[in-house]
Amino acid sequence: MLTKSLVTALLLISLASAAFTQKSKPTTKTAKNASTREQSIAAAADAMADRLSTTRRDFHMHPELSNREERTSRVVAERLKEIGFTEVRTGVALHGVVALLKGGKPGPVIAVRADMDALPIQEVNEVPYKSQNPGVKHACGHDVHTTVELGVAEVLWKMRDQIPGTIKFIFQPAEEGAPLGEEGGAALMLKEGAFENPKPQVVFGLHSDPTLEAGTIGYGIGGVLASADRFLITIKGKQSHGAAPHLGIDPIVVSAQAILALQTIASRRMKPTDPLVITIGMINGGLRNNIIAPEVKMDGTLRTLSEDVHARVPELMREVLDGVTKANGATFEFNIVTPNYPVTYNDPKLVEETLPVMQKVIGAENVIKKEPVMGAEDFSFFAKQVPGFFYFLGVGNKAKGITAGVHTADFDVDEKSLTVGVKMMSNVLLDYLERHAGDK
Repeated sequence: MLTKSLVTALLLISLASAAFTQKSKPTTKTAKNASTREQSIAAAADAMADRLSTTRRDFHMHPELSNREERTSRVVAERLKEIGFTEVRTGVALHGVVALLKGGKPGPVIAVRADMDALPIQEVNEVPYKSQNPGVKHACGHDVHTTVELGVAEVLWKMRDQIPGTIKFIFQPAEEGAPLGEEGGAALMLKEGAFENPKPQVVFGLHSDPTLEAGTIGYGIGGVLASADRFLITIKGKQSHGAAPHLGIDPIVVSAQAILALQTIASRRMKPTDPLVITIGMINGGLRNNIIAPEVKMDGTLRTLSEDVHARVPELMREVLDGVTKANGATFEFNIVTPNYPVTYNDPKLVEETLPVMQKVIGAENVIKKEPVMGAEDFSFFAKQVPGFFYFLGVGNKAKGITAGVHTADFDVDEKSLTVGVKMMSNVLLDYLERHAGDK
């Protein structure tokens, strides 16, 4: 015979079990919907594989430098309108394009960004899609990025009735940096309202990575790419005959001392666990072999993964330059060229909640955690406004000899990466919108 207390306990267990069963049903349905979504996206991306290749090759054959992306911008805008987009804004930051996809269901606003500019590098690869613009090449994969984002726009446009929210597609010029004396890139896009009306709550982006095999994705958490500051130094001495150095102040000797002394900032003024690079990339001084030069000019880059270090180092550089020049009777000028790229920071929470869908799309073994690198990206400006996730699309293929690094004359990509990129970013965007459809 059951006691009253035992009957009560059994009743509570039964109610709890029923409640658990009811809660489990939406989870199963959500998983089934996600699986269907992934299959639909995969089929759409595979069907456009040849067109993706054609589009990428067209961009590759017609590369344009920063703030000069007239043709690229026009092709992007025309393609978006062909797909069906009606809200396409052009001329943002000179040649940027911003397009809006409003889903058929209520939900948050998110953004995805691709860059469009090329580099002043002569193409050496003898391929059918070799650059037709002498001295200009897509040597950093921006042709891939633009092609992938156009593919994502097409896939998601066809699914728009089922999308809970709004996606802002940003095609950005001048990621490699505007020419001196000009504004450009992400900073100017933000200045001209790329994140307004409506403002996204998160932003996603990707970058080609030839160190990763096509079919894989790389990611990092926190600081994944360094800040980048271009600095200019002028060391001023006193001109004299080269045979009478005591009558002058030799800025070449002072510059040599300054270059070495600047390296002690990283080795002796910073914690060993704080990455820092100070590189003098160019030095120019002298009139002829028997003249003490009046001045020397240096051009360099400063890289760090910490905003705190980024804020401290310029003042430390001034201290070093002041000490070295005073010790030799010289003077100096030191300027940071703006705008400076901040650290590209991946929001830990956003990365954590995105990884499961990434692993599901291509397999957990193909989603690889990467160490931070000291290269820079002006996606960082967008990610300072809202949480961002910037990941790496494998484009290499060792078996085919596709291994050259970015910013090199023989850089190329395995075009298998194009469909992978479309599948991945399409799923990443939809997964976020579906998970946050009820956010307020």
